[in-house]
Amino acid sequence: MFFVKPFLPGNEVLPLYMSFEYQFPDPSTAEPDGLLAVGGDLSVSSILTAYSQGIFPWFNENSPILWWSPDPRLVLFPEKFKLSSSLKQRLQSGSYTIKIDHDFEQVIRQCAAVKREGQDGTWITDDMIKAYTTLFHEGYVHSFETWHHDELVGGLYGLSLGKAFFGESMFYTMRDASKIAFHALIEWARKNEFLFIDAQQSTSHLKSLGAQEISRNDFLNLLKSALKSETIKGNWGSIAFGKELK
Repeated sequence: MFFVKPFLPGNEVLPLYMSFEYQFPDPSTAEPDGLLAVGGDLSVSSILTAYSQGIFPWFNENSPILWWSPDPRLVLFPEKFKLSSSLKQRLQSGSYTIKIDHDFEQVIRQCAAVKREGQDGTWITDDMIKAYTTLFHEGYVHSFETWHHDELVGGLYGLSLGKAFFGESMFYTMRDASKIAFHALIEWARKNEFLFIDAQQSTSHLKSLGAQEISRNDFLNLLKSALKSETIKGNWGSIAFGKELK
């Protein structure tokens, strides 16, 4: 197991938002459950380095920073997305407006507030919110949002590098609102020739939408191909479609 803990002179621990250079271990050395490393920080450089190597942070409020690289890995290839007839009807109803990168902070805070079965508390801690908000302003993190009139009723957020999108979390307060946001992500991914959407860990919900498990090795090879393309940075709501999706 890889442990790292940065210190300032006098053994003062660095704040999580301060940058520090770390080298992550080979993902193949991860534990059977996918746990790869402990420690480090949540600086922009640390997080981008991790994702570029197929690694992501996931930890609870009272634990150290944990870094994961599970095997197998759940991914969704945009062309394999399953659009159910019920979701198609909702999309055609005209009751919702899709916005991209319009209110990222509300999306991540709504995701953090969602109570999930089998989980006590949230892994989207204040430090994670700060880190991913910084990445949003740097143009690497994006939100897909479902709005009903003037109310945010569902959405998701994730990080993008090259032609890969790493999904982090989603929420809804109205039926199928997160699926509608996910459909918008799929349309964006298709339009911009993304190779895959990383769902990280297996869930029956995402499998029902067409996600499938692949080996860690296959995932890392796929990621290597995705990273050959330039990252589309900035506010996707402004540069992607030219207007809000409806």
